[in-house]
Amino acid sequence: MAAYIRSMISLVSIERNVFLHSRGSGVIVETKRYARGLRRKPVRVLFPENEADKVVKPRPQPAGRDVHREKGQQVKAAIKHPEEEFVKARSNVQATTKHAHVTGTKDQIDGLPFERAFAGDKRLGKLVSITRSRTFREHQGKILLEGRRLICDALNAGANPHMVFFSTADRLRELPLDKLKRATLVKVKFEDIKIWSDVVAPQGVIAIFARPDPLRLNFGNKGDSVPFSLICDNIRDPGNLGTMLRCAAAAGCHDVLLTKGCVDAWEPKVLRAAMGAHFRLPIYQSLSWDDMEKHLPKSVTVHVADSSCGADRSEEIKDLQVNVSHKTLKAGDYGWVSTRSNRNNVSYEESDSDADSDCEEGAQSLPTVDSKLYHESWAQSPTALVIGGETHGLSVDALQLAEKTSGHRLFIPVAPDMDSLNSAMAASILLFEGRKQLLKLT
Repeated sequence: MAAYIRSMISLVSIERNVFLHSRGSGVIVETKRYARGLRRKPVRVLFPENEADKVVKPRPQPAGRDVHREKGQQVKAAIKHPEEEFVKARSNVQATTKHAHVTGTKDQIDGLPFERAFAGDKRLGKLVSITRSRTFREHQGKILLEGRRLICDALNAGANPHMVFFSTADRLRELPLDKLKRATLVKVKFEDIKIWSDVVAPQGVIAIFARPDPLRLNFGNKGDSVPFSLICDNIRDPGNLGTMLRCAAAAGCHDVLLTKGCVDAWEPKVLRAAMGAHFRLPIYQSLSWDDMEKHLPKSVTVHVADSSCGADRSEEIKDLQVNVSHKTLKAGDYGWVSTRSNRNNVSYEESDSDADSDCEEGAQSLPTVDSKLYHESWAQSPTALVIGGETHGLSVDALQLAEKTSGHRLFIPVAPDMDSLNSAMAASILLFEGRKQLLKLT
């Protein structure tokens, strides 16, 4: 009998939910159930609005199996009335959102209210896309400025800011805050600015301005300017145009005139290359040659320069240096303008004698402009300098205007092994030479 009881006890140790009764001997063997209890502190729930002071206190938990029974009743109640639980959850979310919105409107930096960009905010990407397109810039009348220095120059010149996106409060404090009272300030993540920025190392601030009117801007260097105007003819490279604008501002030019074939002066690449020159002198763009004369004084003398490739004219350069007053040469003789025709673009076709005579008359009707070395005296009165593009060179209209005002074709001698100078480099040399000659007169 004892052996039988020992075998049954070993069986009970394996299956604890089995009870064995031995009625003959009156011995009852019952398994014991062990449960490990975890003591956890209840979570304190705080409500956002008027119920913020109320703390939900946990109910005392009964011991033993009553805990599981009460949890089961709570689950059944939630399943039985799901509408009530959903309404309660929705009201809590609305209260939290309302509280966050009210708190967000009170965000200020030195008295200026600003907004925080929410997740999925597309305002920055949309405005950047608009200002990168010339068509949208002209249609919407907006430009994009990036960086502290460029934005400060625009604000000091009186430009009208619309929106300013910044990553930190310190970046915003670097700007003149008293001139940003009418602008919308939006705080965004630095990663968003890095995505839409064109520079490798963005500064964390981007601003959208109204397209400035050169007649309404306040230029601070008017007293240092000279009667010198720069005319850009078919300058299509943004880097070259920006460098020319920067050189014109540094040389103290009165204004800059751009023909219709030039790249947009408010393109981001031009703005970066100009380094704030847009807000230091007037820039008039998309002008026809008929309107060009309206922006020039009546007693102006227009000189032209070309940055096309030149031929090897070392012997003529030596002759010019020896006897420059007794010999009149073309600009192409000094490596500044090419006189060689491009045979790849020449097409041959049959023509009669009348057509040949018409061509000869057309060739004879081209403007005749005398040549001068860049360091000779050519800026003795209000002067305008025309710089042609590297691809197409000077237009016929520019040569006609130079001939009409008794101007000259200015050239810079270069070494025989070099084709030509960059148009922006040539412009800088001629601009500072013209400034030096004009200052000598005063």
